[in-house]
Amino acid sequence: MWRLGIGIRHPESGRRILFQRVPEPKTVKNRVHLDVYVGEQREAEAARLVGMGAKELFRGQQGPYRWITLADPEGNELCLQ
Repeated sequence: MWRLGIGIRHPESGRRILFQRVPEPKTVKNRVHLDVYVGEQREAEAARLVGMGAKELFRGQQGPYRWITLADPEGNELCLQ
């Protein structure tokens, strides 16, 4: 199973998220939207992902919370917090 995708597993609970490639291109809005907490590394991580092909879509702030919304080359969106 792990040869077909990339996974993240919590070391204590064992809960995991698995990312798998699919042959079909994106045709509709994301059914899942990830908010990834990167803390003080938000700007550096956004720049790294843009350098790998992501596109910056939006910068937001609500109270003390700030985020950057990005899209991967196929248009799948995620936010860096």
